[in-house]
Amino acid sequence: MEANGIEAWIRDIPPITRTWVAASVAISLAVQQCKLLTPLQLYYSWTAAFVNGQPYRALTTFLFFGPLSLDFVFHLFFFLRYSRSLETSSPAPSPRSSYLFLLLFLCLALLALNPLLNLYFLSSSLSAALVYLWARANPSTRIGLLVFVIRASYLPWALVALSWVVVGNWRAAVTELAGIAVGHVWWFGREWWRREMQSGGKSWLETPRFLVRLVDGPHVPPPAPAQRR
Repeated sequence: MEANGIEAWIRDIPPITRTWVAASVAISLAVQQCKLLTPLQLYYSWTAAFVNGQPYRALTTFLFFGPLSLDFVFHLFFFLRYSRSLETSSPAPSPRSSYLFLLLFLCLALLALNPLLNLYFLSSSLSAALVYLWARANPSTRIGLLVFVIRASYLPWALVALSWVVVGNWRAAVTELAGIAVGHVWWFGREWWRREMQSGGKSWLETPRFLVRLVDGPHVPPPAPAQRR
C-alpha cells in the first residue's frame, strides 16, 4: 500500500477509534522497543491506582494489549474493526459523544466488576464488549473466523472458546466473558429498554447532555425517541 493510501486509510478511521488505537500502539512500542515503560507501571489494581496515587492506571489497563506480538495484533485488530464499525454507526445527531459515552460506561463497568475477577489488564475485555455489541447489532451477518464461517451472533462465544484454547487456561475465557457481561448490560439498558418498555423512547443510558455539548457542540438537539416494536 502506498504512503498516500495508508494516510487515507488512517484518516478514514473515526477519531475516537483512531486515537485509542494510536495510544495502544504507542504504549506497546514504549514497553517493548523503547524500554520507557514496563507492564508493572501500566496494570490496574485499586490499591495501585487510588491508594498509591496512580489513577492513570485506570486508563492504561484499557490501552495496553501486551507487547508487540501475534496476540497483540489479534486483539488490536478486533478492537479496531468493531470499534470502527460501532463508532461510524453511532446514532445521530451526536455520534461522537454517544460512542465516547459507550466507551466510558464499558470501562467504568469493567473497573467495578474487576474486584471479583482480579484482572490486571482489561483491554481484551473491552474489545470483547465491543464485539458483543456489534454482534447484537448485526446478528445475521456471516463472518469468517480462522477457517470457519459463522453468524455474527455466535462470534463472541467463539472468541471465548478460542481464547481458552490458545492461552490454555480458564482465565482467558473469564477475560472475554467479563466483556460480554458489561456489553450485555449496555445493550439491555440502552437498546432493549428503549425499544421494548413503555419508556417513551428513553433509556437509562442516554448520553449526558453535558457530554454532547462538550464533544459535538452546544447546538445538537436531543435524539428522537425510538419507536417501540
